[in-house]
Amino acid sequence: MTLPLDDLRIVAVEQFGAGPFGTLQLADLGADVIKIEDPKVGGDVARYVPPFAEDGSSLFFESFNRGKRSVALDLQEPGGRERFAELVRDADAVFSNLRGDLPATLGLRYADLSSVNSKIVCVSLSGFGMTGPRARQGAYDATIQALAGWMSVTGGPEEPPTKSGLSLVDFASGYVAAIALLAAVWRARREGVGGDVDLSLFETALALLTYMGTWNASRGWTAQRMPDSSHQIVIPFQMFQAADGFLVVACAKETLWRKLCVVLDLPELSHDARFADFACRSRNRDELVEILKGTFTKRSVADWTKALNAAGIPCAPVNDIAGALDDKQTRERGVITEYDHPVLGPVRTIASPFGSEQSRKPTRAPFLDESKREDM
Repeated sequence: MTLPLDDLRIVAVEQFGAGPFGTLQLADLGADVIKIEDPKVGGDVARYVPPFAEDGSSLFFESFNRGKRSVALDLQEPGGRERFAELVRDADAVFSNLRGDLPATLGLRYADLSSVNSKIVCVSLSGFGMTGPRARQGAYDATIQALAGWMSVTGGPEEPPTKSGLSLVDFASGYVAAIALLAAVWRARREGVGGDVDLSLFETALALLTYMGTWNASRGWTAQRMPDSSHQIVIPFQMFQAADGFLVVACAKETLWRKLCVVLDLPELSHDARFADFACRSRNRDELVEILKGTFTKRSVADWTKALNAAGIPCAPVNDIAGALDDKQTRERGVITEYDHPVLGPVRTIASPFGSEQSRKPTRAPFLDESKREDM
């Protein structure tokens, strides 16, 4: 079978995280992603991110750029611009993740490229978009998590505002960019005319506030940092300490709450008026959590997860990364895949979440300008 996107070609002026992560999803699904790298600075800075970096290759770079091609071009030099136009002529989309004012400076907008290819879709993913008072302002995942309110609700109430341990704004914005690019290409193929798509990390992060944003904008509701990674409203939906570690228990339905009372051998709680429903448990959170915490410390994580899973209650041990990669589900589904790299040696990586039926088997990322002589 052919891959879903094996008729899609993308010219990507991209670097570091969010942009390459977005085009990685499309490459995994079969798209031909031609990565444009600036030879003046040695290509994408991700090539040199430690640890595990050597001779212009790194495991960081591999994580975001496997299965792509690389062409080194100086887009501000006539020869580079001419070669870029040749690539655009046969492409479906030009994708960039640069500061908001740079697509205009580098000629990456539809107005700049429509004379070369009237169907070209020009997608810009920047910190704040191509317009507005922050358009010329640089941004990274951490600064957006701060500005968009994420850090204000992450961490415990006695802790300072905290960034997520992963670059979730970058990764979410990459997914948004991939979806937006596909939608715009679909429209261009249907209508015969391309156009611009202006996306930002900031607006992605704001959109991901979802119900918290709606509650605040509609009713002035104020979020707060919660202890034990607790849900703002639903209880119990949080981390608990067991005899030998930590686990997360999530009871987002009344039926799950009643089952939990049985598993904990506290059937009287399900009939206690203080804990009768979501609203009651929220009002009496401190009393209920104190009872639950005292109970969970009596048995091991393994004992609790076995009992809770048997009752159909969502729960999980708090793994480290090694534990997650060694989970029985990870092993059974073949999530970890491996390929050889001529510089880095064996590379074990995480396969595409789109499934093996739709995505290509991972292959190494390109060397800088490796595709310069290929027929494209």
